Amino acid sequence: MPAKPNKKKPIPVNGKKIFVLDTSVIIYDHTAIKNFAEHDVVIPITVLEELDNFKKGNDTKNYAAREFTRFVDNLSGKNSLQDWTPISGNTRGKFKIEMHTSSTVNAEKIFDERKADHRILNTALFVAENNPHRKVILVTKDINLRIKAKSLNLQAEDYETGKILTTDELYAGHTELEKATNECITSIYNQGQCKATDVLKKTKSLPNHYYILKNGSQSVLSRYNQEDDTLRRVIKTSAFGVIPKNAEQAFALDAIMNTDIKLVSIQGVAGTGKTLLSLAGALELRRNYHQIYLARPIVPLSNKDIGYLPGDVNSKLNPYMEPLWDNLKYIRSLFTEKDKEHKQLNEMVESQKLVVCPLAYIRGRSLSNVFFIVDEAQNLTPHEVKTIITRAGENTKIIFTGDIHQIDTPYLDAQSNGLSYLIEKVKGQPLYAHITLEKGERSELANLANDLL
Repeated sequence: MPAKPNKKKPIPVNGKKIFVLDTSVIIYDHTAIKNFAEHDVVIPITVLEELDNFKKGNDTKNYAAREFTRFVDNLSGKNSLQDWTPISGNTRGKFKIEMHTSSTVNAEKIFDERKADHRILNTALFVAENNPHRKVILVTKDINLRIKAKSLNLQAEDYETGKILTTDELYAGHTELEKATNECITSIYNQGQCKATDVLKKTKSLPNHYYILKNGSQSVLSRYNQEDDTLRRVIKTSAFGVIPKNAEQAFALDAIMNTDIKLVSIQGVAGTGKTLLSLAGALELRRNYHQIYLARPIVPLSNKDIGYLPGDVNSKLNPYMEPLWDNLKYIRSLFTEKDKEHKQLNEMVESQKLVVCPLAYIRGRSLSNVFFIVDEAQNLTPHEVKTIITRAGENTKIIFTGDIHQIDTPYLDAQSNGLSYLIEKVKGQPLYAHITLEKGERSELANLANDLL
């Protein structure tokens, strides 16, 4: 008979807690060990073993594994990692590597399987048994592991750093105002702008926030300009043959084409035109930048490594890059072979003025004079988004596109992904603009699927 979970809860008498970290936390944020304030952190030896398996490669998890092991090595110095070692910073606690993978309550016997997750559970249970007067918490991004821990009467939590509170009120980037004055609408039409206070009154607007101003049959599209406190007209202009089909797309293209706005995020369901508009805007502005990069993270199908696919490296990567090429093919189809734009597209690809590639290929590069489009950004962690933006050099513009409700990686959700984090944290900055696209323009069939299925 398997051992039964201990029903006695530890009685914490010390305010300092002990957090036991799962591998998923390190992969999500390799600096996680520094984010537990004055509390102590335990790293199970099984986590180090898993990270050792991840250390080779160009994927995000490979980078995180290498960075974490380097950090731990530097932090430990000449100390033994089986002893409590201070985490850098006077306000932080200590950490140690826990070698024990067994406890009175044996997770491997209870769940009838020998696997890394169960050894990590056993380590957390061991720490709890040997620290009865302290609160011990397993921290993991793996929902199933949290449920298993709780079934063994072990407290478990999600890693909250980088997680926004809710997506229900996530910044949309645009507002519709029904009772704008005719004078203001006329002023925007005739003079290109009007004083924001004439419309918004005492309401404070965020920089580069977009407005649909209406008054009866009259309406106009506008963007708030913080420098002179005005609402400036947004015109539905085309970009390399692509014409916005609704107000939201007009706003998105305006943000993409505005060279004063260096960082743009576009959120929306499939078929709303996020990537197409970004690529069209980049092509229209091609003379302003040395290169255009169109990249996306590789998320293997069914969580399998791409190594299982046949062929060489390019053959393995082609299925993941094909959606990006589809957008380029669509823009090319807008022109005949005799049109100069058709020839320019071909020349840009051949000369690598336009590069379509996996996001991992960009890691470590300095992005100067680049128009950089990051597709499927909802599959990035907040740390990855930060890393990309901090690579931006002079005259670089970055566009993040994605759908926060279509996440393909197992340890991210609508609240903890990099795109949601970016929208929540950077809104209100003068260099930034965001637009949520809600109306699908791909086809009536695609709209039907988004609405009803």
